[in-house]
Amino acid sequence: MDSAVSDPHNGSAEAGGPTNGTTRPPSTPEGIALAYGSLLLMALLPIFFGALRSVRCARGKNASDMPETITSRDAARFPIIASCTLLGLYLFFKIFSQEYINLLLSMYFFVLGILALSHTISPFMNKFFPANFPNRQYQLLFTQGSGENKEGGRGSPAPGSGLTRPLCPEIINYEFDTKDLVCLGVSSIVGVWYLLRKHWIANNLFGLAFSLNGVELLHLNNVSTGCILLGGLFIYDIFWVFGTNVMVTVAKSFEAPIKLVFPQDLLEKGLEADNFAMLGLGDIVIPGIFIALLLRFDISLKKNTHTYFYTSFAAYIFGLGLTIFIMHIFKHAQPALLYLVPACIGFPVLVALAKGEVTEMFSYESSAEILPHTPRLTHFPTVSGSPASLADSMQQKLAGPRRRRPQNPSAIYEESNPKDPAAVTETREGTEATTSKGLEKKEK
Repeated sequence: MDSAVSDPHNGSAEAGGPTNGTTRPPSTPEGIALAYGSLLLMALLPIFFGALRSVRCARGKNASDMPETITSRDAARFPIIASCTLLGLYLFFKIFSQEYINLLLSMYFFVLGILALSHTISPFMNKFFPANFPNRQYQLLFTQGSGENKEGGRGSPAPGSGLTRPLCPEIINYEFDTKDLVCLGVSSIVGVWYLLRKHWIANNLFGLAFSLNGVELLHLNNVSTGCILLGGLFIYDIFWVFGTNVMVTVAKSFEAPIKLVFPQDLLEKGLEADNFAMLGLGDIVIPGIFIALLLRFDISLKKNTHTYFYTSFAAYIFGLGLTIFIMHIFKHAQPALLYLVPACIGFPVLVALAKGEVTEMFSYESSAEILPHTPRLTHFPTVSGSPASLADSMQQKLAGPRRRRPQNPSAIYEESNPKDPAAVTETREGTEATTSKGLEKKEK
């Protein structure tokens, strides 16, 4: 995961620029300001709109749009997995040809980019469809098993028989309609443009789509999990940027839309500019899912205010602006999470301390809102009385009269034909007298 802000200007030969030993002219202050400002704006857009869409996603019931919840265990393991992935990519670029690796990755991200961009533009494209547009529903279902092992195949229990059988595991279950297919066609045009030209605008369109989908569909279950995730990646970012050259090398060699780029020589060369400043998508998605969590927390308070969301959003602007400033002063790539994590966690916690809502913040569970139709225990039943009295009542219930199976036909007749108590008594006495006379005759 690329998570560093890089500044390839001032005559350095970076990826996408001349590699024949010649140095490019330094960028103008206006070009640098335009590039940094554009990166900041592009980072804010997916966070803001992704957070808003995450609220609708948490309340929705569409199986294809269900969010992926990150638990504390996932958050603790994520920096380790990210480190192994980053080191593996670094070794691949050192051992194998960079051209073939990037070709394989380009095809992979070509498919992912089309799907992500289609999902991103779908709500906006729906506004342009006429009311009488023939919209049909489709479902792509891919399950494991075949023949008799397939759900609904031969050997399935008849409906209403009361018999059940385990369902086949669903590998893919995606619901879409005709409008989604139109969005997929539009996104495919951008995908072909990126695959053929590797243009920085196509790269940014895919990068923005990945970022927005990440903020929308990746949900932290609580604030503690967010602190664990951001704290672990805080150390991860510092080590791989300052301790080694692994992250910067992978970011410059990896020709895939995992970063946002903007040319610093755009004013001089136009759309064919090649001197880029870059921002990793990890610096957008990781703080973004934490900011989206705080927006859902604001809504759960039901105070019609978004205090924590706006506070964390302003903290992100401050942290990223500080990152760009430090990078420009020291002329070295900076781990953006070094500045973003303290800001995005510290500012909301200070606000919670001032408002006396720290307990509510850290006890909030976002995962409880993903399935609102799931019954939950909201209160415990009221129990009165001493433990001794409760124990006695339980014993009385256990030792209460139980219905016994009748031992003779008269008893069966009595149960099925209830009578007057006196008549029942006379019947029982007559039965006993008859039984005693029969015993006397046998003895004689």
